[in-house]
Amino acid sequence: MSDLSAIVKAYDIRGVVGEQLNADLVRDFGAAFALLIKPESPAVVIGHDMRESSPELARAFADGVTSQGLDVVLIGLASTDELYFASGSLNLPGAQFTASHNPAQYNGIKMCRAGAAPVGQDSGLAEIRDTVEQGVPAFEGQPGTVTERDVLADYAAYLRELVDLSGIRRLKVVVDAGNGMGGHTVPTVFEGLPIDLVPMYFELDGSFPNHEANPLDPKNLVDLQAKVREVGADAGLAFDGDADRCFVVDENGDPVSPSAITALVATRELAKEPGSTIIHNLITSHAVPEIVTEHGGKPVRTRVGHSFIKAEMARTGAIFGGEHSAHYYFRDFWRADTGMLAAMHVLAALGEQERPLSELTSEYKRYEASGEINSTVDDQVARQLAVKDAFVAREGVITDEVDGLTVQLPDGSWFNLRPSNTEPLLRLNVEAPTKEAVQALTDEVLAIVRG
Repeated sequence: MSDLSAIVKAYDIRGVVGEQLNADLVRDFGAAFALLIKPESPAVVIGHDMRESSPELARAFADGVTSQGLDVVLIGLASTDELYFASGSLNLPGAQFTASHNPAQYNGIKMCRAGAAPVGQDSGLAEIRDTVEQGVPAFEGQPGTVTERDVLADYAAYLRELVDLSGIRRLKVVVDAGNGMGGHTVPTVFEGLPIDLVPMYFELDGSFPNHEANPLDPKNLVDLQAKVREVGADAGLAFDGDADRCFVVDENGDPVSPSAITALVATRELAKEPGSTIIHNLITSHAVPEIVTEHGGKPVRTRVGHSFIKAEMARTGAIFGGEHSAHYYFRDFWRADTGMLAAMHVLAALGEQERPLSELTSEYKRYEASGEINSTVDDQVARQLAVKDAFVAREGVITDEVDGLTVQLPDGSWFNLRPSNTEPLLRLNVEAPTKEAVQALTDEVLAIVRG
């Protein structure tokens, strides 16, 4: 088998179907995954998104798993957090077929151990890759069996136990599913609640005919923003392709930053368990640790990426964690990320009082931010070092290199400059007390980065 490093990423497997990924290769990945988890579990739960290639690839993976003597539970169409629910509630390892927000020609596999514990490069994924590259050994025993099970209703019921929306005031909510898995999960989760749902692009279509299912890109929020204003909605929600991330817009159609959502959910969780630990990655707004501290919680800062967040949650016993990319992690959801549960917290907070969402969330926004700005560079290390040299000797400046380069200035401004793991990019995030300060600092850093 040729080198698979191009498709075996830090947290998942992802590639172009027919060129980098096909049923035979996926069958080998399934067998290698079975070998990895065989000492821990007798079975694997498998779900898939709405991409045209997903059902075939999920079946091929199942064939690989059963070829090694383990059983398979197929849950069919599922969001990624629905697969995590199945893994947690059934206490089985799992595999989800999705390429999240990537274009239609891509697909991939997100894998987890029992209880939705992540499988990444350092926790089994490199071992799986090595097994496939070297050739999966044949198993001489009895093959496993395949059963089918629908967990959507159980998933919805579990979420509604965690966040009770039954008593909120009636809300009009626009949801843009981007033709992704939110169109599958939202109707069941919201059914019977005091929510007037205005659906957008709920038709499951892996060709993404309306826009990319990537709400991190502002252009993909435009339709949602217009619809919220048109119908006079109280809020808008946008899910990515596999519906594990959720973005929020207020009644004016203005985006609510994931940092503000992190702070809002954190305060709600801290109200239930005072003094608890809240995780935030180092790109979230400094308002997050400030607000967590003010509400009696213990903020803990981590590197970017779900494996770091989940590991730190396990180490500290944190009840909640949030990232700038709209990934939200809940202890009571097996420390897995679920955009749906975060959205339900937002709707609960909104519906339990009378103010509009823009006023409610203004409490959690204290600073201005640039958003993530990418620059293509020839030498990531040299450009990052040049930026460090330009700032490190200034009076009152504090730097750290926990994840890329973070520079804290004495006026309260700060920035983080991180290299991409997969592309020749440097990613810049800037925060400051004013928009003018954000622009000035952004311009200064980019002038160095881009030469």
